[in-house]
Amino acid sequence: MPVLSRFYGIVIRMYFQQSEHNPPHIHALYGEDMAAIDIKSGTVLEGHLPQKALEMVREWVIIHQDELLRIWETQEFMMLSPLE
Repeated sequence: MPVLSRFYGIVIRMYFQQSEHNPPHIHALYGEDMAAIDIKSGTVLEGHLPQKALEMVREWVIIHQDELLRIWETQEFMMLSPLE
């Protein structure tokens, strides 16, 4: 699963497989915690992140939403800037 970005100990990844299921989402890993997060709504689809980490991931997703949806649709990997 390619890494799209890293910031504050959080790793953002997205599966690149034709069999990937909808809705469009990313996987955020923070320490031992992992969550699948819907790109359009920021809803946690599966898993768990500590509240502060989840807030940062949601902020990052909003900033990069168009790029993330493009990556999801084309499956063309690109690194995205971290949250600053």
